[in-house]
Amino acid sequence: MELISPDKFPQRDPQALAKFLLHVRERARQKKHPQLASISLRTKHLDPLAVLQSIYEPAERHFYLERPQAEEAIAGAEAILEEEITGPDRFSIVRAFADHVLENTVCIGDLDAPFSGPHFFTAFTFCDDAEGDDAYFAPATVFIPRWQVARRQGEYVATANLIIEPESDIATLSRKVLAAHAKFGRFDYDELAEDDNPPPSVVDREDVGGEGWFASAVDHALQNIDIEVYRKIVLARAVELKADQPFRPLETLAQLRDRFPSCYAFSFANGEGQSFIGATPERLLRVESGRLFTEALAGSAPRGENVREDARYGSALLSSEKDLREHQYVVEAIIKRLGEVDLVVKPPRGPRLLKLPNVQHLWSPISTELTQDQDILAVASKLHPTPAVGGQPREAARADIARIENFDRGLYAGCIGWFDYHGDGEFVVAIRSALIDGQRARLYAGCGIVAGSDPTRETEETDLKLKPLLDSLQ
Repeated sequence: MELISPDKFPQRDPQALAKFLLHVRERARQKKHPQLASISLRTKHLDPLAVLQSIYEPAERHFYLERPQAEEAIAGAEAILEEEITGPDRFSIVRAFADHVLENTVCIGDLDAPFSGPHFFTAFTFCDDAEGDDAYFAPATVFIPRWQVARRQGEYVATANLIIEPESDIATLSRKVLAAHAKFGRFDYDELAEDDNPPPSVVDREDVGGEGWFASAVDHALQNIDIEVYRKIVLARAVELKADQPFRPLETLAQLRDRFPSCYAFSFANGEGQSFIGATPERLLRVESGRLFTEALAGSAPRGENVREDARYGSALLSSEKDLREHQYVVEAIIKRLGEVDLVVKPPRGPRLLKLPNVQHLWSPISTELTQDQDILAVASKLHPTPAVGGQPREAARADIARIENFDRGLYAGCIGWFDYHGDGEFVVAIRSALIDGQRARLYAGCGIVAGSDPTRETEETDLKLKPLLDSLQ
């Protein structure tokens, strides 16, 4: 990849832009291959979700990820390069796709700014292989957007990406880039169209498989735990909603973002009208400046109606033999899988409480240093799926999930995230989520089943996890 110093084109005007694009076109002619030109500029205040709402098109791919508590958000839309992949090698194929793109990329602008340069936006389903001809998302999707906007702790960046062919019309491309940066540079929130229609109302709701299906599924899993098929399995429950008008996924996300600032609000759209949204508390991994951060999140309890009740629930969770055992399975599996890519991790001292507005979890942060040979996608392929969404042992649990659950998971319990040309990136576990398709929505929630689990209690836990999405969609 070629990084061009701003000193080479110090004036940020139409003439300098045209010279840069001519330079990229000459590179395309020399290499006899189209080049990706990426231009990043700091800008004034931008809310990536509001920008995404302003240009949302159902027929275009988009990506959005935000964690308000960390003051980080990034969004991108309109794929100019994309790939869909299936099979167990999907993570390494995404890596090869990215390497090929970067070999033919030229970047300029404020490259010292956070989230500058081209970003690869990705989504990996729970399963390695396609689940059916009607699947809405491929087992792996990766794309470079035409535009992306981001913010981190008071800094705002807009990036335009475009493909330069050996015979590209530079004048036309220059006008498009200037128009895009002008829009982002003086983004007017007052011009956003207000929807005067009443919000959608749910007119039909049903559990996939019927009302008693999930409790029966837990019973089945407990029988297999008794005969030691596996120690833990995570079973999901799906609820179908139908509304009187199309759902508004990005408005739903805005509510979830505000209500759950410590969670990751996310959206991934397939460009065919369907989008997968949610607010997940669980990070799969983050790589920043050569350091890897991941976590174990397993074991749940409700929040109390008052301080005393809340503390009692939290104390009971921290001393629950069943929940501590479930949590330890996840910790051990993460450490073991990181060891498979030669990462040495010091075991965490013990779980803490992660308190969300509607539920509290046992949580153990885990971190270690990466070497130059260790790639974020290679580590992600080892960690996904964690026992927090699959089970332990992994393969036995995954096989039984396919037998027990009466629906395809798709992106539920998959991983969604981004990575850049530095090797930094972040992936989250796509739980507390919903597939939105016009007037229909399918909501998902899951529970870890271990010896001692109770079918009634596990069903109540899924109700607790489903409620925020149910409330926000309505």
